[in-house]
Amino acid sequence: MKTIGVIGGMSWESSAEYYRLLNLNAKARLGGHHNARSLMVTVDFAQVEANQRAGDWHALGVQMAEAARQLERGGADLVLLATNTMHLVHEAIEAAIDVPFLHIADPTGEALRAAGIERVGLLGTRYTMEQTFYAGRLHERFGLDTLIPDDEGRAQVHRIIYDELCHGIVDAQSRALYQSVIEDLKTRGAQAVILGCTEIPLLIKQEHSALPVFDTTALHVQKAVDWAIDMDRS
Repeated sequence: MKTIGVIGGMSWESSAEYYRLLNLNAKARLGGHHNARSLMVTVDFAQVEANQRAGDWHALGVQMAEAARQLERGGADLVLLATNTMHLVHEAIEAAIDVPFLHIADPTGEALRAAGIERVGLLGTRYTMEQTFYAGRLHERFGLDTLIPDDEGRAQVHRIIYDELCHGIVDAQSRALYQSVIEDLKTRGAQAVILGCTEIPLLIKQEHSALPVFDTTALHVQKAVDWAIDMDRS
């Protein structure tokens, strides 16, 4: 199996889920006592979050690129960024390394198209929902139309991510708020919903949603493990 490198820490709660799912997927594919060959560089989320609020995406690109180089120097054959939002600087990461980088939106787009979805709701941080780096890629590469919550919905979804989920807080009232947002997206024509922040699956599972759920964390990890195994065999 090839070695998967993960840029983590944004937040560490979701990075821990990446590690768990990497190993579950490897065991499912290979059986026995197998687990995933992996490396993780954990960045300090306090610095990342401060730069996000300041809009200093250049500094964030530099930081993510250096983390990717650390992984490559450590022997990673593939690099993952364990957060949706920071894919805004994916080009800086790709330019910094020679090994492949797996963009989180791509396995999500593939899964949506395979399911026959054409219009999908997107939940995530304000940066992911309101900027074009994510929805634009889904449209350009997979022909998907993306709907986002209204202003109040976006504010609440974003707040819960940073104030609760990034601190490991899973609150029933916050789940009910997300469910209301998903119901509204369904009313507006969404056929499914993307959990476009790696913390959201800590709060929302399929049984909590009025729409089919596409978990970017799980899809990202599955694609990475399949690549690592299949490339090793080719």
